[in-house]
Amino acid sequence: MTESAAAETIRALATDTDLLALWQAVHERLCAGIEPARLATVTVADLPAGGIAVLRSWLDTSTRRRRGGSAVSVAGVRTRVPLRELLIHHGLAPERLTEIAELAVGKPLENRARAREVGTAAREKLWAEVASELTAVPLLARRISANGVSESDIGAIALQAHQLGSALTTIKRWCEEGGPPVTLAKLAHDCARDPHAFDLDTLTGRRLAEGIAELLGEPLPARPDLVRALLARAGVLADRLSSAVVVLNVEASGSGAVDQRLRLGGGPMPLTLYDLTVHPPTLRASSLLVVENPSVLEAAMAAGFSGSLACTSGHLRAVDHAFLQRAVDCGVQLSYAGDLDRDGLIIAHQVRDLYGVRIVGMNSEVVRRSGIRPSAVPLGVLPETTSADLATALSEAGAVVFQENDAVLNVLFS
Repeated sequence: MTESAAAETIRALATDTDLLALWQAVHERLCAGIEPARLATVTVADLPAGGIAVLRSWLDTSTRRRRGGSAVSVAGVRTRVPLRELLIHHGLAPERLTEIAELAVGKPLENRARAREVGTAAREKLWAEVASELTAVPLLARRISANGVSESDIGAIALQAHQLGSALTTIKRWCEEGGPPVTLAKLAHDCARDPHAFDLDTLTGRRLAEGIAELLGEPLPARPDLVRALLARAGVLADRLSSAVVVLNVEASGSGAVDQRLRLGGGPMPLTLYDLTVHPPTLRASSLLVVENPSVLEAAMAAGFSGSLACTSGHLRAVDHAFLQRAVDCGVQLSYAGDLDRDGLIIAHQVRDLYGVRIVGMNSEVVRRSGIRPSAVPLGVLPETTSADLATALSEAGAVVFQENDAVLNVLFS
């Protein structure tokens, strides 16, 4: 057969819509790594009746018909096609299967078996690099390897391991030789060329914290303030200035710089993580109400409220944990009040469990006093820890009860 005749036959076979399912099955087998010469038969799902008929017209000889058999056997929705006989019938070599399959399906073959081999080799190389970069923290290296990696992320994990290795080498040297501490942002800038590369709310930042814990031989704490304290013991200062707890009418009895500022008073005062860890005040308040929203402090000043207040502004941050722990250590009796929505109830449950605070202004009676449709914000799904009576009252109200509601403020300032 001439090449032009072979090309015409290949085109006719590939463009026959009744045979598309056959060529899709062949394409799949070839992508799985089967050599065309070894593909003698193929099983096809849902081959149309027209395709079965045309195959039988080519392959069923008179002798086969007299014996009542067929070269193309059908069992349910599956059809077994003798590819080698089909190619011989059309005078085509097995190698031409690749052309037919690609032309029919419309996409080139991809040797998945070979791709898997390449991927396996790339992963093995990656894990060797991770182990080499993180020799100082072998447990972290093993955890990273145990997590696995997709092929698209191999480069990112290799870069992450290099950045972590550089940072942990610097930290290990500091632990051994001492010296001035470095901020987390400066460490990230110098080791990863990005001040935010080791932010503790990122995977790389969490892995850095795990590595530091391993270097120090300590477990990794769960609370964010304790994680920052762990980093500080390794000479790394993590974001001590950007967030603060705002306090009002809180007195202190110590002699430190923050105690003196608190005694001066004069209105709301922010306390940063730096204040609470470097110059921790001795709080003198017998009781302290902690609230979720700064607007409550504004309302307290407008009402002339003289009680001790603190605002943690939403979900607890490292500075909030440090403040609450300091208050507990000073023997202050804590109360907490937040918005009556999913987030507020989660925060309340957390502070009660961690610090033994008393929850105020977050009960069914307050909800019933807040009025019909107390806000324009739909309630949403409540946490499972919500008590039955509070959940019922909120469901009947049908909306979030915010701290700015007079029913809540009256309870807090009474």
